[in-house]
Amino acid sequence: MSRSSRARWIALPPIAMISSSSEKPIQGCLTWHVSEAAHKKTPLYDEHMRLGAKMVPFAGWLMPVQYTSIVEEHQAVRNSVGVFDISHMGQFIVDGADGRDWLNRMLTNNVDKLDVGMGQYTFLLNDRGGIIDDLIVYRIDEQKYLLVVNAARADEDFAWLQDHPEARRALDRPGGETAASCNLTSRSADFGAVAIQGPRTIALFHALFGKDIEPPTRNHIADVQFDATSVSVARTGYTGEDGIEVFFRSNEAEKFWSAVLERGKPLGIKPCGLGARDTLRLEMCYPLNGSDLSPERNPIEAGLGFFVDLTKPDFVGRDALLKTKEFGPREKLVPFRMKEKGPPPRPHYAVFSNGERIGEVTSGTLSPSLNWGIGMAYVSSAHAKIGAEIDIEIRAQKFPATVEKKPLYRKLTP
Repeated sequence: MSRSSRARWIALPPIAMISSSSEKPIQGCLTWHVSEAAHKKTPLYDEHMRLGAKMVPFAGWLMPVQYTSIVEEHQAVRNSVGVFDISHMGQFIVDGADGRDWLNRMLTNNVDKLDVGMGQYTFLLNDRGGIIDDLIVYRIDEQKYLLVVNAARADEDFAWLQDHPEARRALDRPGGETAASCNLTSRSADFGAVAIQGPRTIALFHALFGKDIEPPTRNHIADVQFDATSVSVARTGYTGEDGIEVFFRSNEAEKFWSAVLERGKPLGIKPCGLGARDTLRLEMCYPLNGSDLSPERNPIEAGLGFFVDLTKPDFVGRDALLKTKEFGPREKLVPFRMKEKGPPPRPHYAVFSNGERIGEVTSGTLSPSLNWGIGMAYVSSAHAKIGAEIDIEIRAQKFPATVEKKPLYRKLTP
């Protein structure tokens, strides 16, 4: 989730993790999008250092990859509650009478479906239908929208939106041919955010905001009073657990973070880093922009056509998506699970079927919940069926795997 045009992909050194089931060390290697420019710091940087977090460059920012261990933080989210700093993500405001119509031309989902206080997952596409970014758009007032975008794409997103002002002009109004009818601004530098995730999230919500305050329902956002200020709370997440995302002014960041950790102590809260975020989202088959999603891939290939409304008459990339839907994608993004214990799959490993190369891994890890190698890969559509037998080439050896149904991790019901 780079704010620099000079960016590259690197793999961090292997990170030792402890499996909760075997208590034996296992090795994980995480791949991050890092910038060669000077790294930015979120308003919570000093708090991360105080807690002894291992900091890494990510999307032009210095971010915590872990505090204690990735597995420990992962299990805290699965079993109790964890908190992530997401202040590096971009926050844009679209405001004005024609903001809804303009967003409907720029994004794939249907903004007309949003009442005030609602949000939806959507895509910003290029003219070829490729994914510039996946994001969440919230309608926060009658004519105002909040876009929460990935840090690695924030500058690119903003530039792309600025370069497509035609839908923001009042073309149907006499004399208004050059008058902007809605405004696009970035509030990223002035706001921070945290994600609170886990089955005990709502208990922590009440500890923070009061027992009589009701949390927003799923995919909704509301302003809530916190001490002498107001914060925005959205009921979303990236882990598969119940969760909220809280947006606040940067000068309130440390106070809110400290309150979350203090009031979350009885609930077993842990601060969590990028490592746990990656293992949690991959167990749920949630895509990562820059790995599973890119300008060379479209939402239909990624299996995310549900978030594209092709009944809308006009949006950027629509014609390309119509062709993909008509003729079918050449490749599809599929989740897989390794069939044997062994080294975990990693991005860019080749995928084979009966000795023929059919695709490439985009994300892979050793699942802390399943204690098994899992991943996602683009493979030829003929081999994308659930149950298909494939091989992942790891260090010049082929290891068997199976194409699985989403999600890879499912909570056991009592």
